Amino acid sequence: MTRDFQSESSTPTASATTSQPQLPHTRTREPESLLVSTSALRREPLWRSPILWFRTLTIERRILAGFGLVFVGILIISTVSYRNTSIVVANSKLDTRSHELVRLLAGIDVTMDEAENNHRRYLVTGESLYLDAYWNVVEQKPKFLQYLANLTEGSPEQQQRIDRLEHLIDRQLAAEAAAIDQLVSHGFQAVKQLALEGAAKEELRDIHRLIAEMEMSEQQALQRRIMVSASTTTRTITLLGIGAVLQLVLLAAVYYLIRHDITERRRVAAELQRRGELLEAANKELESFSYSVSHDLRAPLRHIDGYASLLRKAVTESLNEKAARYLQTISDSAKQMGQLIDDLLVFSRMGRQEMLRTTVNLDQLVKTVLYDLRLDLQGREISWTIEQLPEVPGDPAMLRQVFMNLIANAVKFTSTRPIAKIEIGIDRRLPREIVLFVRDNGVGFDMQYAGKLFGVFQRLHRADEFEGTGIGLANVRRIVHRHGGRTWAEGEPDKGATFYVALPTRRPRT
Repeated sequence: MTRDFQSESSTPTASATTSQPQLPHTRTREPESLLVSTSALRREPLWRSPILWFRTLTIERRILAGFGLVFVGILIISTVSYRNTSIVVANSKLDTRSHELVRLLAGIDVTMDEAENNHRRYLVTGESLYLDAYWNVVEQKPKFLQYLANLTEGSPEQQQRIDRLEHLIDRQLAAEAAAIDQLVSHGFQAVKQLALEGAAKEELRDIHRLIAEMEMSEQQALQRRIMVSASTTTRTITLLGIGAVLQLVLLAAVYYLIRHDITERRRVAAELQRRGELLEAANKELESFSYSVSHDLRAPLRHIDGYASLLRKAVTESLNEKAARYLQTISDSAKQMGQLIDDLLVFSRMGRQEMLRTTVNLDQLVKTVLYDLRLDLQGREISWTIEQLPEVPGDPAMLRQVFMNLIANAVKFTSTRPIAKIEIGIDRRLPREIVLFVRDNGVGFDMQYAGKLFGVFQRLHRADEFEGTGIGLANVRRIVHRHGGRTWAEGEPDKGATFYVALPTRRPRT
């Protein structure tokens, strides 16, 4: 079957189908703005490249980048501050241990000195009461040595000094124990010299020297930690100050961008409102013009049709077959022109009509459409396959117009088939939309003209083959788009066509 367009704009031409020859190894040209921005980035100094890049971003991306920098800055400052605070806290714990160690060393020094002095008094007087300090050192030595080891944990040098201190204390206690045994065995004359000089004089002197060395080492470590803590605290305070200033600057910049964006959006909104008012006024004028034109056009067309009929009746006997055909053509053309005007007005009103948003039962809607088409179905043998259709949000009258056009087209373009097959069903269900289809085994169409199907006054068949004005599918697309959906079609010559309608399953937010 020949497929000719009935309008000049829809006629395929050789220039439309013939593509220009392509040169080999050609690259797609980049947008001029991108080339300019890239070349500008290359010419500018390295430190200005981020600024130029930032200027190319949209306002939303600039705000997002600003908040991203603020977040990264807070993260870096928090990390560094946490690290510095951990150092100060760790040093504070070590300082507490150092003070405790120095206090314990001083106590050990005094205790060992007191034990030696009381031991000399015992050698002179023989009173066992003076040995309490000695026995106290013997009893408490393991405890305070263990305590010293705990306090110097992590310091190998101090641990080595503790081992030497333990050895010296053992030597002092051993020398004092030997003097006690000698006094008991041989009397005062045997220990007279020891009582005057001291039984463990050298050991006690080494203990004093070693304790002083340990105290000095701990004091030096304490001073170093104090300096580190002070420096770390100063850096933390400085970093927090700089970070606060930078965050304020960034937040001020983001505020400026948001304020600028709001001002720009208000300006654009005001401009859109102004243009919308102008467009509304133009639409009203166009509507008034359409009705005026349609009314003015209908009268001459009715005159043409009426006078053609009167002329045919007046000269019926004198008219030959050719003249009668001319008059009939005039009458038919006037009627067709009137129908085109009516369809065009319906198409115009469909774009301005207020939508009634409710829930539409498509199953019941299709049954109503088939009932309204019962006269067109008389004398036709049609095999119907209709699936269970869902409910969708929309305007019942508009959606009825959609399925009326689609089903009427399927009935019309299967008129040449001895047994027509029309199928209505669901192609697929998606979370946000449902895709419906109307399929037939009619004359079909060539897919290279699929883009023309939903245009106004676009026809793929001659008027003497299938009647129609080419407005129906244009109305279908306009109605479906107003519902937030999509339309498309697939077909093959002489093998039928399938029209798809995708409708949203949720009501749009108002």
